[in-house]
Amino acid sequence: MDENISGVVNIYKEKGYTSHDIVNIVRRAFNRAKTGHTGTLDPQAEGVLPVCVGKATKLCDTIAADVKEYRAQLTLGVTTDTEDHTGEILESRAVECTREQAEAAVLSFIGEYEQIPPMYSAVKHEGRKLYDLARSGVEVERTPRLINIYDITDIDFSLFDEHKLAFTVRCSKGTYIRTLCKDIGEKLGCGAHMSGLVRTRSGRFLIEDSITLDKFRALMEAGETEKVLIPIEKVVGECKSSKVAPKANNYLYNGNKINVGFLFNKANIENGDRVLLYDKDGKIAGLYKVRDGFAYPDIMLC
Repeated sequence: MDENISGVVNIYKEKGYTSHDIVNIVRRAFNRAKTGHTGTLDPQAEGVLPVCVGKATKLCDTIAADVKEYRAQLTLGVTTDTEDHTGEILESRAVECTREQAEAAVLSFIGEYEQIPPMYSAVKHEGRKLYDLARSGVEVERTPRLINIYDITDIDFSLFDEHKLAFTVRCSKGTYIRTLCKDIGEKLGCGAHMSGLVRTRSGRFLIEDSITLDKFRALMEAGETEKVLIPIEKVVGECKSSKVAPKANNYLYNGNKINVGFLFNKANIENGDRVLLYDKDGKIAGLYKVRDGFAYPDIMLC
């Protein structure tokens, strides 16, 4: 395997695996190349989990910060300590809301709101992860975080007689869907928990383009890496690209700004452009932003 191989694998994470399990499987398949995921999915959740390999690990934070989309199922009338169906039941209450009231409550969360992270989460408190404290029976006050629910669509009431409903939510990084479900239940006065979750989108990575672990393993064993690994050029989206002149190579690897005059296709590059720069030998070096006649480093990939 080429030690310089880089890109992103769009894995469909199935239930029962942690996000770290998936990263380890991908790492071993690529001869222990550097790998990283782009946003944790709980073990009982499923769906899109992009895994970055090689130089693409420098893009993990960028991908993780992008828009997320989920298909969630909510069960009314029951609250749990984990805010999802895996936890211990804290309380059961009668569900007396109508379909119209439930729909109004769900849609009322569109927009920005301050969400309190659940105790069973990887958020840290004084250096310790909240879920470690929770497992020790300790609950601490959490600081609310401003998140954004961009849209909620396709609300399904087909199981409403069983006190269940489903919806698609498009949201910002850091949004806990199980907390959203809990908050909807509190607004309706009956409580609720998340009883199912599928991530359908993480930035430009879509569920319809993802591959299962079985397919990933089969393609890797067949040596069809090109069917698994999305190259960095496609991951970064629409932007211009250019090699640098040999005399600018050192500037490139030192993370310095580079005069646009040192770029081979300088005539096509304008202020405000994002440019994927390659070194004199054609190896990807980084994403740059152009202003005032210079390309400034944005994300170094070397």
